[in-house]
Amino acid sequence: MMNKAASAALPSPPPRVSTPETLAAEIIERLTYSIGKDAKVAKPHDWMTATILVVRDRIIDRWMASTRETYETSGKRVYYLSLEFLIGRLTRDAVSNLGLLEEVRTALGSLGVDFDVIAALEPDAALGNGGLGRLAACFMESMATVGVPAYGYGIRYVHGLFRQQVSDGWQVELPETWLAHGNPWEFERRESAYEIGFGGIVDTVGDASSDTQRCIWRPQERVIATAYDTPVVGWRAKRVNTLRLWTAQPIDPILLDAFNAGDHIGALKESNKAEALARVLYPADGTPAGQELRLRQEYFFSSASLQDILRRHLQQYGDLRTLPDKVAIQLNDTHPAVSVAEMMRLLIDVHRMDFDQAWDITRKVFSYTNHTLLPEALESWPVPLFEKLLPRHMQLVYAINAKILRFARLEKKYDDEKIRSVSLIDEGGDRRVRMGNLAFLGSHSTNGVSALHTDLMKQTVFADLHGLYPDRINNKTNGITPRRWLMQCNPGLFSLLRETIGDAFMDDAERLKGLDSHTGDSEFRARFAAVKHANKVRLSNLVARRMGIKVDPSAMFDVQIKRIHEYKRQLLNIIETVALYDQIRSHPERDWVPRVKFFAGKAAPSYHNAKLIIKLANDVARVINNDPSVRGLLKIVFIPNYNVSLAEVMVPAADLSEQISTAGMEASGTGNMKMALNGALTIGTLDGANVEMQDCVGAENIVIFGMTTAEVAERRANGYVPREVIEGSRELSQALTAIASGVFSQNDEDRFADLTNGIYEHDWFMVAADFDAYARAQRSVDALWLDEEAWYSRTIRNTARMGWFSSDRTIRQYAKDIWKAGP
Repeated sequence: MMNKAASAALPSPPPRVSTPETLAAEIIERLTYSIGKDAKVAKPHDWMTATILVVRDRIIDRWMASTRETYETSGKRVYYLSLEFLIGRLTRDAVSNLGLLEEVRTALGSLGVDFDVIAALEPDAALGNGGLGRLAACFMESMATVGVPAYGYGIRYVHGLFRQQVSDGWQVELPETWLAHGNPWEFERRESAYEIGFGGIVDTVGDASSDTQRCIWRPQERVIATAYDTPVVGWRAKRVNTLRLWTAQPIDPILLDAFNAGDHIGALKESNKAEALARVLYPADGTPAGQELRLRQEYFFSSASLQDILRRHLQQYGDLRTLPDKVAIQLNDTHPAVSVAEMMRLLIDVHRMDFDQAWDITRKVFSYTNHTLLPEALESWPVPLFEKLLPRHMQLVYAINAKILRFARLEKKYDDEKIRSVSLIDEGGDRRVRMGNLAFLGSHSTNGVSALHTDLMKQTVFADLHGLYPDRINNKTNGITPRRWLMQCNPGLFSLLRETIGDAFMDDAERLKGLDSHTGDSEFRARFAAVKHANKVRLSNLVARRMGIKVDPSAMFDVQIKRIHEYKRQLLNIIETVALYDQIRSHPERDWVPRVKFFAGKAAPSYHNAKLIIKLANDVARVINNDPSVRGLLKIVFIPNYNVSLAEVMVPAADLSEQISTAGMEASGTGNMKMALNGALTIGTLDGANVEMQDCVGAENIVIFGMTTAEVAERRANGYVPREVIEGSRELSQALTAIASGVFSQNDEDRFADLTNGIYEHDWFMVAADFDAYARAQRSVDALWLDEEAWYSRTIRNTARMGWFSSDRTIRQYAKDIWKAGP
């Protein structure tokens, strides 16, 4: 890297002209000289790539300026480590944030090309699963927007999360081939390559009686991590940050002796093992091999990222003792928690620090975001597996643990039970390394992602760790970027808002409050409703095109889109749908509100009950959608392969947003924020960010039902008997009987026995306990829908009052309270 004087001497290039005429000429030039096509024979994907390359040039100018500015001012950098970045398509996002949407659209129009058509050709980057990965993407955009210098670090998955198909109602997992034709947004950085080791032995050299003794890890396996960089553009291109993703390569791509001896498969063994590290997101971990691959992935990207961070710091500052002044590393959940042990290894073994100095620097540099209270989601690894793959790290984990447990016993007077709770090693049953405890203890800050979630962390999963370090836990309620989730995905509403309240909300989402005064304006309400209807027509057309199902855009669009998991309670929604189906058939004389129930989401490949829920949704849809006695009043649609691009169509079309998790189990949620921002009414429990949403939008503008977190805990503690609840609820009992007796699975009456028996026997997720309250809440939603003025007054207030949930606000809080970075 050049020194500051040399950097300052380089002239900055003049700003590029971005008129439609200039852009059109550059697109033709790129089409000719970068893609090798004449405009007369160019295909839509050629135009897409040429357009991206022209837009990318303008981003690069700002990218280099941003990097140079951080370097010259010695600004503190934030490094965001996440196993997921669900970035979605980048073209529209980049063009919009550059402020060139109309110019690019006009330029392409002059060439006979439709911008919307070619933008839709860009594949969704398959780099994430759900809320955690999309949050990371929103945060990267917001860090660039608010001026925080940042790198995101993750894995460049070739296939990422699976592509979901539905066959006969069942989820089928297929590889997602998003990189099949390359990625014009990324840049390979061959110079940023690091060796990553696994297995082997640890040698001790030097005199044990002196300070010269040190450990040398001699890995049995080694791979190379190579970086690919993607620029992340902030709003109005104030800053461009970097998303750096790692791919794995073998040190020896082919064992030539084995190949020449005829062992063609064995010759590629090392290559295949290395490539598996960056092949699939979340390999099924139900087998020992799956667990090992997942731990390898987590260490692979963590080690590469930390080596890169330390190299950059030493290049610029030359002294790792200043690391906490210039570097903040955020661990997004427990997936990168092994970074704590890896940082200790690098500081002690490679850079020759003593243990206490290395531990002090490590804790000052790291901070940790917890995303779950579910014990199974707080990762832990079998000690034998951890020690086999990472023997030196196992030594360091034990050394850290000894330091912490001595402090807990001697300074805090912890008893044996609390000692067991805070230990990095879970001694109950098979011994396991607790990654949540490692992330907590190795960080100076541990944050929750909603006020309720943060309070519950202190009381449940981290209660004794909180007692050990009472100032460490803090709250940073999640947010979403309003650029992606309002301006870009809902251009009709965006235009209406600009016309009605001006442009100030584009830079400060809380200025949306100006909309509040228009809820009583009948003309505005009519225009707001017209935008919603147009968005519903767009979704209806997508459903007809992809699935051959016709839905009525004038019906209520009731939407539940999220990862399929029992705690999110898609099952509660489906059971209530079955009960509503019975009521519509039994009481045809009533004035039923037409509804379309939309579901979308993926189930983990090894999660049996989640996959059964998908099958149940599709089986119920098959029966109800084809029953003429329903008269089209109720339809169910499960849209396969939920991703960011699909969400961008479903979110603006939602009338009702389903956020119905068992209270105390959802950390935050961000789908709730997206749909409310786009004018949907939320039906939900007091869980996650719903609590703060109710505070912001007003209790009269959200439909809350069911038990609170405290009531759930009390009911469990007092011996909850779900069978008694079911027998006391006629609608619930009839619905469960219909499901269990094969009404929706006539060729396999026992298909859903695991689901229904689970509710009768233990009902951990309180489906039966909350059912009647949920059904009553849904009927209150019906009544509100019939009063169009009341409905749109409430949904307009949701849009007006959701500005606080901008990820810009969240990032400013991280930057001020945790990272001490940015302006």
